[in-house]
Amino acid sequence: MHYKFTLPKLHYAYDALEPYIDAATMQIHYEKHHQDYVTNLNKALEGHPELHQKSLEELLAHIKTLPEAIRTAIQNYGGGHANHSLFWLFMKRGGGGEPRGDIGSAISQQFGSFSAFQEKMNNTAKTRFGSGWAWLIMNQMGTLEVISTPNQDSPSMVGAQPLLGIDVWEHAYYLKYQNKRIDYVQAWWNTVDWSYVEDRYHSSR
Repeated sequence: MHYKFTLPKLHYAYDALEPYIDAATMQIHYEKHHQDYVTNLNKALEGHPELHQKSLEELLAHIKTLPEAIRTAIQNYGGGHANHSLFWLFMKRGGGGEPRGDIGSAISQQFGSFSAFQEKMNNTAKTRFGSGWAWLIMNQMGTLEVISTPNQDSPSMVGAQPLLGIDVWEHAYYLKYQNKRIDYVQAWWNTVDWSYVEDRYHSSR
């Protein structure tokens, strides 16, 4: 995907993730917040035709080489577009449960058990100060790792492959959960599409 970037099609209805994520939050999150990232990303790139053939992943992976005048905008809006494009795919109606297959085995091997991994993700999401994300990533050493990124920073900026991530910006949960971020995080596990995570795990190896 190259300039001009577009809002990806959401593959479920706004109310599909009820009662865990409410329809109003989904609609605002997708139509307003994600669209703003796309609009502002395109605006930042408008005057830089030399960058129009680069994919979003390429732009983020080489963020430090981009023109200084637009670097922060690409980091914020490009990261926001990349992160949200994944976030919608990490979830589905009727998701949740424990992962099976290779990703389930890899998680248990790396973290000791699924519950230990889940606790690590929960704590990472809960303790992310301000706005940001908690991620399960494949790092540059080929190892699974749980990390947090601030604001809309993408794991691609540090050479990592994001396999699963949870958005802990307040706009992702405040209408339903108010200040109870951990309630949102715990409920969110019921939406996870482990088959998609498995696919990403295979493609990252």
